[in-house]
Amino acid sequence: MKLFSVKGVLVLFFVSQCLFGRMTMGEEDEVDEEEGNPEEAEVPVEENNKDKTTSSDADTMILFTKPVGSSNLELPAGQVAEFLVGFTNKGDQDMVVDSLEASLRYPMDFTYHIQNFSAITFSKVVKGKQQATVAYSFAPADAFAGRPIGLVINLQYRDAMGNMFIDPVFNETVQIVEFDEGLDTETFFMYVTISGTCVLLLFLLFNYLSGGSKKKAGSSKRSAVETGSGKDDDVDYEWIPKSSLRTPGSGNKTSPRQRRGNRSAGSDTD
Repeated sequence: MKLFSVKGVLVLFFVSQCLFGRMTMGEEDEVDEEEGNPEEAEVPVEENNKDKTTSSDADTMILFTKPVGSSNLELPAGQVAEFLVGFTNKGDQDMVVDSLEASLRYPMDFTYHIQNFSAITFSKVVKGKQQATVAYSFAPADAFAGRPIGLVINLQYRDAMGNMFIDPVFNETVQIVEFDEGLDTETFFMYVTISGTCVLLLFLLFNYLSGGSKKKAGSSKRSAVETGSGKDDDVDYEWIPKSSLRTPGSGNKTSPRQRRGNRSAGSDTD
């Protein structure tokens, strides 16, 4: 009985040690598996860093000059908008600013293009620790007036190794507003027409008044001439025989024989 009890104790001790060892090994395997998950999770992060579209040695900024401002931007429809893009090469190697392009996107889905603008090629070399500035201008269509539109501006550049990068220097929603002109074309032509009509009426009125005054002046001169012929013309009629004088409108009529008698009588008196 004593031997059996001693053997039994030894067997139980051995079995318990084996079970304890297996349990500890299982826990270490679980810990290793749990510690291995974070390492596997870091792999996609490194892969995502490889897919970046910008370089860590480059820095960009944008400044709108027409209209002024960059937040809550309102672009007039049909009018030219201008902006500047600054590029800083923070590295030691040269970089090349290739092109700059802009496009209007659907505000609910920026992958949907509404209006594309022409890309401008610069091919400007920017040395290390230096800066460069490029300019761009575009005009939104008149049909987008009064609507919010997504504006995307991309700057494309490359490093000395030939790696291409695209930096979205502006990627926001802007408001397209109607252009408020101080004096539109229709109003201008309306004022010109009214002014021309007034000048024409004044010209016709002046001609009418000047023509009436000329007629009055002519009639007054004619009346003066006619009345002047009936007045005393300062002629001395004393030396003229009375038989030869006839007053206008007189009804005395003489026959040729009487005229001859008068002439003979006049010669006797003389």
